[in-house]
Amino acid sequence: MKNTLRRSMLLLSLLATYASASAEKNEKPFVIPELKEWKGNEGLFEITPSTRIVCVGTDGRLREIANQLAQDLKSVTGKALTVGTGKPASGDIVLSLRKNGRLGNEGYRMNITSGEARLEAPTTEGVYQASRTLLQIAEQDAAHALPCGEIIDYPDYRIRGFMLDCGRKYIPMDYLRDLVKVMSYYKMNTLQVHLNDNAFKQYYGENWDKTYAAFRLESDTYPGLEAFDGYYTKDEFREFQKEALKYGVEIIPEVDVPAHALAFTQYMPEIGSEEYGMDHLDIFNPKTYEFVDALLDEYLTGEDPVFVGKRVHIGTDEYSNAKKEVVEKFRYFTDYYIRYVEQYGKQAVVWGSLSHAAGDTPVKSDNVLMGAWSTYFADPDEMVRQGYQLISVNDHDIYIVPGASYYQDYLDTKRLYETWLPENILKNRDKKSLAAIEGGMFAVWNDHAGNGVTTADIHHRFMPALHTLSAKMWTGANVSEPYESFDKKRQALSEAPGVNRLARVGAPNTVIYEAAELLPQSTTGIQAIGYDYTVSFDLNGRNEEAGTALFSSPDGTFFLSDPVNGFLGFMRDGYLDTFRYSVRDGRNARLRIEGDKGSVSLFADDRLVDRLDRTLTYYNGGKDSLEYIPTFIFPLQKTGDFKSEIRNLEVKNYIEPVTD
Repeated sequence: MKNTLRRSMLLLSLLATYASASAEKNEKPFVIPELKEWKGNEGLFEITPSTRIVCVGTDGRLREIANQLAQDLKSVTGKALTVGTGKPASGDIVLSLRKNGRLGNEGYRMNITSGEARLEAPTTEGVYQASRTLLQIAEQDAAHALPCGEIIDYPDYRIRGFMLDCGRKYIPMDYLRDLVKVMSYYKMNTLQVHLNDNAFKQYYGENWDKTYAAFRLESDTYPGLEAFDGYYTKDEFREFQKEALKYGVEIIPEVDVPAHALAFTQYMPEIGSEEYGMDHLDIFNPKTYEFVDALLDEYLTGEDPVFVGKRVHIGTDEYSNAKKEVVEKFRYFTDYYIRYVEQYGKQAVVWGSLSHAAGDTPVKSDNVLMGAWSTYFADPDEMVRQGYQLISVNDHDIYIVPGASYYQDYLDTKRLYETWLPENILKNRDKKSLAAIEGGMFAVWNDHAGNGVTTADIHHRFMPALHTLSAKMWTGANVSEPYESFDKKRQALSEAPGVNRLARVGAPNTVIYEAAELLPQSTTGIQAIGYDYTVSFDLNGRNEEAGTALFSSPDGTFFLSDPVNGFLGFMRDGYLDTFRYSVRDGRNARLRIEGDKGSVSLFADDRLVDRLDRTLTYYNGGKDSLEYIPTFIFPLQKTGDFKSEIRNLEVKNYIEPVTD
């Protein structure tokens, strides 16, 4: 009997050991950027209404992060968690600071067991990055549970950034705030705001006075300098930068001089260069320095300066090098303004131009950050030799210029994911050279002002690039997810908690809204539907007043009768586009509108009436062309005060494929 019992106990022990050994360990969670290290265990940590977020210690920033995590978790899970301090209990999410030499400034360790999720790092920056990882994992599980395991994660590059040209196209402040949240969610930590620039004069009759130019920041020193079609007040720009820091994102404001400066010379023509073009400041004129000094002083002085962060970008790209004296004066100008912003305790950031402007006049390099955008304008290896720290912003790889033929409209994310690294700009990759690469930054340049591209279009180009380059600037060469899998999985993630700028609604390929009868002056509960979409309805037409809307939202207005000609059409970001179709009394049809990233089409009774597509306008005898892109995110938030009968409305988040 005893032997039988002993054998049974031994068998049970062996079975338990076998079961334990053969139990599945949790696979590495998919997040962007990819986790550096993952050790999977068994089981799940469940976030429940009783879960608390507990801060260990009294650090005020840690408490700030905990409060933001609670707010974001509510957006992701619908659960309102409490935030507290003291001794953690079973079921809590724990935030703590703990020294760890290998993690650096933004690295972190996360240990997830069935009893707690513990986020710890040497710095609050690291704890914040851990919170973004937790949120991404939670949003991908239907029950918002976290797989048990241990994460050790840290970035390969210190600067992981994006530059947005707000000079040639006004970008509303509400978008910039959302942009920071999205960047933060994917661990991107630097946003460069390009505050001034101008269009190309060949599209304005070769007349500098008529060429579009803008400076986007309010100025008291030079009243009226700010752009007529949109600018940021000093107070809102200051608060924007402070808010961004709470999301772990540094704003680098850029005042681009001495080229790209038409906004300044249109305001004060005497500081413009007649010889090299009025988009060039006259760098031989003492008044130019007086102007730029005073402008920078306005934003750098005081106890609470308008430029909040530790860095200021002073431009310095694409100035003429036609004569040696011009080159030497450009070098003097660059050195002068590097030192000028440094006297306010800021690190100067410049565009690389010193190979294009090679000369004898010394230009300070110590503690100067250079955007290495063109090997012709600044050879990266030579700039390292001279002592500059570099941000890799290589134009041919990571410049987006919507609607232009000379750079990319959308980035080649597959190639970037598989081959791109910031240090690719270097030929010599010894230890010293690699140490000079601070990180990378991709860019959207709105070169072709007035080309129909909206903020929504910019965002549509930004998101796939963000996902890809976030992975490559954090995880570097060690991304392990195949691109095809990465590309599919990334699209299932949200943009950020509470942010939906792509206007994605519903599960893929579904009807997201229906109404048997659409009443005037009503609401739908949906703000808009993004690309690709189909909106169809039965129309029993009545004569409508000019400007009568069918639908409107902050994204734009769809008109039954546009304000100018009374056609069916739409307005967004100040652009008005119309179809060759008008709503008239007694005109009945089944109308269908289809929209994608490049066009909008109108069908009546299944017949194509009009397709608004990319179109080219030629200038200067065909030498130059400008592409216009008539895109439209369809607004659904509220209906207009129309007289027509609208029945059997159906909104789909896809376009039916064309069949023969």
